[in-house]
Amino acid sequence: MAYTLSLRPRHIPNIISIARIFLVFPVVESLLTRDFTRALIWFTLAGLSDGVDGFLARAFRWQSRLGSYLDPIADKLLLVFSYACLAWLGQIPIWLAALVLGRDMLILLGAVAYYFLMEPFDGHPALVSKLNTLCQLLLVFVVLAQPSFPIVPSGAIPALTGIVGFTTTVSGAWYVVTWGRRFFRRLRKNES
Repeated sequence: MAYTLSLRPRHIPNIISIARIFLVFPVVESLLTRDFTRALIWFTLAGLSDGVDGFLARAFRWQSRLGSYLDPIADKLLLVFSYACLAWLGQIPIWLAALVLGRDMLILLGAVAYYFLMEPFDGHPALVSKLNTLCQLLLVFVVLAQPSFPIVPSGAIPALTGIVGFTTTVSGAWYVVTWGRRFFRRLRKNES
């Protein structure tokens, strides 16, 4: 039986998300060679593609279950690798990269546990999580832009570092409390 690949317009957001996953490689390579201008270009392209795929999915109702997984995976891969590389290069504090990575691992492990112990769920990001992602993206952008375009005020990076630390902590706590309550409510319901 032969399969044919049919590309329909509704698949465009998923294709863009997959392309964004592949953009992680040139971002990392550019960072590790300390070519911050090139890293900034790739990072900006990835960020813009995130906006485009989200717009297309909402505007034309091209949302899909696959897209609901691909989009956050692409975002997290881009951010986690960017934060790890920037911490390795001494451009951001190690504690911040550890906090960002730790939050994401905590959420991932909690989601997997909930899925296998309780039930499948549709994980839509909370508003605080969207704000956190925006702040994390902005910090990476500013750190990458600073060497090539030194128009960023000198206090912007330390201020953004503090903001990202705060939003990462708050959004991580929000997920733990919200999904912890949901887990225990569901557990009590199953026991009765």
